[in-house]
Amino acid sequence: MKRSLLILVSGPAGSGKTTLCERLTKEFTPQVKQVVTATTRRPRNGEREGIEYIFLDRKRFEAKVEAGEFYEHAKVHAHSYGTLKTEIEESLSSGVDLLLNIDVQGAATYRSAAKNDSVLADRLVSVFVRLENLTQAKDRLMERGDSSSEIAFRLQTAEIELQAWPHFDHSFISGSKEEDYQRFRNIYLSEKARTLG
Repeated sequence: MKRSLLILVSGPAGSGKTTLCERLTKEFTPQVKQVVTATTRRPRNGEREGIEYIFLDRKRFEAKVEAGEFYEHAKVHAHSYGTLKTEIEESLSSGVDLLLNIDVQGAATYRSAAKNDSVLADRLVSVFVRLENLTQAKDRLMERGDSSSEIAFRLQTAEIELQAWPHFDHSFISGSKEEDYQRFRNIYLSEKARTLG
């Protein structure tokens, strides 16, 4: 029987992580689904509660932290993000593969947790989508319509994040959307083939 996987997808803002996760989910539904993370940031245009994110105010988010309901949580870009344990455990136990679009800090927390967690052990796969340089990141952020102050902040963060790629199981430099997807798809299929037990 093939074990279900939890695939962490990280990379700087503008690297295309969201698009990759959406496309793989669409192609391999119902076997693959995305983990819906919780955040304290406000919804962007078109984002829906429980679909793109679980939107929580700071008070509710912190109450869940205190109750130990998160696998990981971190402050990124001035907002808090976290993954609720129930979102992970229920899907993995039912045999579904999960994709988690997560920041570098969160991925490190998962790698550490997997060493002592029977739910995560032998199921965790990490992928880092790299950018050639910060100019490529800036161009992509401008294309998606981020504000100039948000772009400046995200570029500062990207400079640090880009150094994290050696800690991931897989990484590749982003090219065209199609090239990136084929690389990502091949990683999924090769990891899935290894789960035969």
